[in-house]
Amino acid sequence: MQLSEAKILIIDDDVDVLSAAKLLLKRHAKSVDIEKNPQKLPFLVTNGEYNLILLDMNFTRDVNSGREGFHWLDRILDINPKMKVIMITAYGDIEMAIRAIKSGATDFVLKPWENEKLLATISAALLVNNAGGAGIAPEEKTKEETKKAKNNADTIVATSDAMKQVLFTAERVAATDANVIILGENGTGKTQLARHVHQHSQRAEKPFVTVDLGALSESLFESELFGHVKGAFTDAKEDRAGRFEEAKGGTIFLDEIGNLSLPLQAKLLTVIQDRKVTRVGSNKSIALDVRLICATNMNIEKMVQEKTFRQDLLYRINTIELDLPPLRERHEDISALADFYLKQFSKKYNRPVNDISSALIKKMQQYNWPGNIRELQHAIERAVILSQEKTLQPDDLFLKSATGPAATATGFDLENMEKTLIVKAMKRFNGNITDAARELGLSRAALYRRMEKYGL
Repeated sequence: MQLSEAKILIIDDDVDVLSAAKLLLKRHAKSVDIEKNPQKLPFLVTNGEYNLILLDMNFTRDVNSGREGFHWLDRILDINPKMKVIMITAYGDIEMAIRAIKSGATDFVLKPWENEKLLATISAALLVNNAGGAGIAPEEKTKEETKKAKNNADTIVATSDAMKQVLFTAERVAATDANVIILGENGTGKTQLARHVHQHSQRAEKPFVTVDLGALSESLFESELFGHVKGAFTDAKEDRAGRFEEAKGGTIFLDEIGNLSLPLQAKLLTVIQDRKVTRVGSNKSIALDVRLICATNMNIEKMVQEKTFRQDLLYRINTIELDLPPLRERHEDISALADFYLKQFSKKYNRPVNDISSALIKKMQQYNWPGNIRELQHAIERAVILSQEKTLQPDDLFLKSATGPAATATGFDLENMEKTLIVKAMKRFNGNITDAARELGLSRAALYRRMEKYGL
């Protein structure tokens, strides 16, 4: 859809922002409505037939936490999952804006905005998901997209000899029904490898059921894995199959098996040995036909020596052992992984980022990657969202550093990020304050204050 055909709604508690946005957009859009009170959003979204909503992330009562912005984003998408929503945010709230995009927002704009950039952002948002798919029914298209997304999520990128050897062994084992245990640090891709084994097995068309044992409490373990019958306990309102039954004919993947207590290990061992389960509250056994794959990031042999993991259980689950190397030991894969995630996230977030500079690749290969592939994935995702260029540069990636504040695999140090972006902008415009401030969406005075704050 073109901007000239669009009906736009702007929600912000700042009257000046509403007035400025409407004054600009009414010259370009079909219609523009403004509203100060977000409580009116459900009625407006239901009855207004809008093509796009500009939504503030913070309202008067919320100050600057962003909670209300996320709340209203959820409400909008509950009413109309296809609604294009662009979040309006202050410069220091970029991390929240990234979270908003992951929660379903189409894009974000920084205030004070540059008019041309705001128009370009809105125009790009209106084009998202409006092309392609001819001849495919909506339901079929959804299934097709879901399948592609799932395949992307489970793709294993392997160019290093270490990973090629792991995959060679995994694919040979896949043809059998042998139990497999996958060892490796957090973030090395144990779930992806387990699914890879399943997809190359004779059970590939049957279910692949994942259970995070580390997240299961002692009280829920039996009910979750083995099922229960109606009335077995207070909340048992009906019969329920456990995860082993759900995996019938397919594969069950027990992640973080090293977290199980000794009593739970004994119960699991009985099921594996007998190849049958008994639902909680029942005396009837149910035969099992499943392939078992387990995984842990712990040193399970050491746990056996320390008697915190049963040796007889280990014998049962590790007919074949697959050991995933950490990313620091497979640097040859870093460039291919980065390119894979760049393509994935550029498409997901509709960003025109299509290349990674050789300088950034070198920086990535020199980094230790304590969070492994998961850290690399998150780093590329954030870089794609924040980058203003078509090629990612070293300054676009925020990595842990021994010389300063760090971005972890779960979030940014915002002050360090802000300082880095200011330095990058000043370099790009050769120290020109006016141009750098315009690029950052700041006033000259605001940029001067930040430069003084960071000693730049």
